[in-house]
Amino acid sequence: MSRAGKIARRTFLIGSAAIVGGVAFGVYSIRKTAPNPLTADAGEAALNPFVFIDPQGVTLIAPRAEMGQGVSTTWAALIAEELDVNLDDVRVLHGPPAKAYYNTAMLGEALPGKGYDQSEFMHSLAESLGMAGKLMDMQVTGGSTSMRDGFTRMREAGASARETLKLAAAERLGLDARQLKTENGQVLAPDGTALTYAELAAEAADIDPPKVKLRPSSDWKLLGNTQPRIDMVGKSTGTAEFAIDTRMPGMKFATIKVNPGRSGMVSYDDSAAKDMAGVEAIVDLGDGIAVIARNTWLAMQAADAVEIEWEAASYPADTDGIFSKIEAAFSDKPNSTMRDEGDADTLPDGATEVTAEYRLPYLAHATMEPMNATAVYTGDALELWSGNQAPVFTQKTCADVAGLDQEAVTVHTPLMGGGFGRRGELDFSAYATKVAIAMKGTPVQVTWSREEDMTHDFYRPGAIARFRGGVKDGKAVLLDGAVSGQSCAQQALNRWMGFAPGGPDKAHVDGAFNQPYAIPNYRIAGHLADLTVPVGFWRSVGASFNGFFHDTFMDELAHAAGRDPLEFRLELMQDEHMPSAKVLEAVRDMSGWTGKTPDGIGRGVGFCYSFGTPTATVIEVEDRDGEIAMTRAWIACDPGIALDPGTIEAQMIGGMVYGLSAACFGEITFADGAVEQQNFPDYDALRIHNTPVTEVAILENQTHITGVGEPGTPPSMPALGNAIFDLTGKRARSLPLMHDFDLLV
Repeated sequence: MSRAGKIARRTFLIGSAAIVGGVAFGVYSIRKTAPNPLTADAGEAALNPFVFIDPQGVTLIAPRAEMGQGVSTTWAALIAEELDVNLDDVRVLHGPPAKAYYNTAMLGEALPGKGYDQSEFMHSLAESLGMAGKLMDMQVTGGSTSMRDGFTRMREAGASARETLKLAAAERLGLDARQLKTENGQVLAPDGTALTYAELAAEAADIDPPKVKLRPSSDWKLLGNTQPRIDMVGKSTGTAEFAIDTRMPGMKFATIKVNPGRSGMVSYDDSAAKDMAGVEAIVDLGDGIAVIARNTWLAMQAADAVEIEWEAASYPADTDGIFSKIEAAFSDKPNSTMRDEGDADTLPDGATEVTAEYRLPYLAHATMEPMNATAVYTGDALELWSGNQAPVFTQKTCADVAGLDQEAVTVHTPLMGGGFGRRGELDFSAYATKVAIAMKGTPVQVTWSREEDMTHDFYRPGAIARFRGGVKDGKAVLLDGAVSGQSCAQQALNRWMGFAPGGPDKAHVDGAFNQPYAIPNYRIAGHLADLTVPVGFWRSVGASFNGFFHDTFMDELAHAAGRDPLEFRLELMQDEHMPSAKVLEAVRDMSGWTGKTPDGIGRGVGFCYSFGTPTATVIEVEDRDGEIAMTRAWIACDPGIALDPGTIEAQMIGGMVYGLSAACFGEITFADGAVEQQNFPDYDALRIHNTPVTEVAILENQTHITGVGEPGTPPSMPALGNAIFDLTGKRARSLPLMHDFDLLV
């Protein structure tokens, strides 16, 4: 870990920096699962990857990236709760690439099963499987796993540090550690003697941390309460440093222009660009070029001046051709049948059959901070500043590009202006490495234009679903769904690790096969389309499209049965999964749902169980002189344990707005092998005036903590479509809605 200077006390920083002159504690010293990546000079001590105490105070080394979701604040609270320090006395830094920082929760998602009915044995098995993440370098932020990953081990890290400091104080004072207590970063003796943690750090370095018992939730002071975001002041004042804010002496600035069809380059003519004043170099990247200049804007202007002949894309040239391949995959054997209960082939006697086909487009991530990274290459080492969600994979990739040993690459992970899965990709860091190699010894910041960003994303895959169902006596008696699209998991894992595990793709049908409805004949099949369109993890992944497919069809079944849509769902859910039923009851009560709406008003309910969290949404729309406006929204979710209600509320609203933006305006289309959308005028989002006023209810009926970053997105889209149906009588079976309805924009 590079030394970047001392850290001012009572100051929050996010990013890689030096940790020196102190002692680190935590659960890692108890479990000893991987080497400690922290180093110390003579007279210093570093015992643990997570909690570090030095004369400056307490530092948390967070293995999960802060990209606006509030993870750094809650991780700090987990430590501070057990360590008995004030939250504003904890500094937070992102950890370097290291096995010690693997995600313990992510691999557990691969286990079979619906999730909502998971037994305690399967929960324990998932935790055990998660330990294998260290073997796969899964230092990854994503999948709504950060709190599940850190909930126990960060509290253990704080508790073991607290008890070790008490042992050090007991030895100095000649007392039994049981006579001591801790408060506000100090160890207190019965006679009033107070020793600060900083005073005790060196002595504590020589003590093996004892086994600890975590405090019960009834004793929590920080956890369970809304805490001020530790990055709030920096972001409000413009002093917070994102990757794009990286500045170094002698830095140059660059941009790229690469094949929009994700293929190679036949030739290019840079004669006009290289003569522009301030342009320093034009680099052949193989699939495009990079322009290096004295500032970013000049580099972008020069890149536009380079004339390039591209090789053709390897996938169909237009949207219709791509969707023809997706549709053709229905004829192939399913990749998965994750749920197959009863007899889904036979419509029960006396049942009314309902059929529907749905179609959703490709989507871009569209992060507000465009893709960028800064790198300096010296010949025998590479240093990289990259807002990324996977530091070890980034380090390995850049080492391969530079022809270096992995240990010769230093990766800094600053704040990120949004990620949503896009910054889990490796391409923007790899391009920065290539440019740095061409400018040996000179720091170069490579910033993508919005147009390059939009046309070189790893998209949420487009998908088609075909559903067939049956209703009888007011209930659903059959649900048979088939979903076709590309596998983002297979593509992403190949990019990360060079291989993708075989077998059923669970993520592809997430949000469809695992919905908590007691329907006797229930089948969901997943078909994978053989396409090379670049796809990846988008907020809520498969549930982002399956939530729309499945819940819109549930609404269609309800209307075919002549039932209130919310009560129809609730009746099927009550005996299947109580927490899910409770969130439906909560939005019913919050919104004053009656199943009847006056003229000019429409209401729709949406539900999706994803990432372990049942979430229900009610959207209200209004006809305003022929335009449809969203006026109110209500969300209820159950994450099991609400560590920070304010953060959960913000994530639920943010996830909903992200989903509603996609539902209304989001689509990526193709022509001549290239993406047609170039910037936000082509890829719009909700604004303040057309975003509904929203209320959130947080329930805690589940036994274990679950995710909150992504579950707010899937139910938002069907809730809006169902509300528009209630208003207009016209069913939305494809998105974006702007093509079929007049929306307030």
